[in-house]
Amino acid sequence: MTQAVSPIRSNPSRGAAGAAGPSVADRLATAFAAASVLVFDRLFVWQSRAADRRALQALDDHLLRDIGLSRADIEAEASKPFWHG
Repeated sequence: MTQAVSPIRSNPSRGAAGAAGPSVADRLATAFAAASVLVFDRLFVWQSRAADRRALQALDDHLLRDIGLSRADIEAEASKPFWHG
């Protein structure tokens, strides 16, 4: 008796289990999602930084002395662009 040979051949690029990896579209979607998170995180940091600087400018000199800052310190900080830490 002869043994039947299956016409289906495994694809070595699909790994041992024969399951395909993520498609190009899936990998692009994942990369886009990761990049979007980074962009929105950076925007949030910039927005928070600008809001904190405005809040410091709104404090009166008595409160600034309480936290150990001078008006000159606040003006120097507030003059920085929002993207500088």
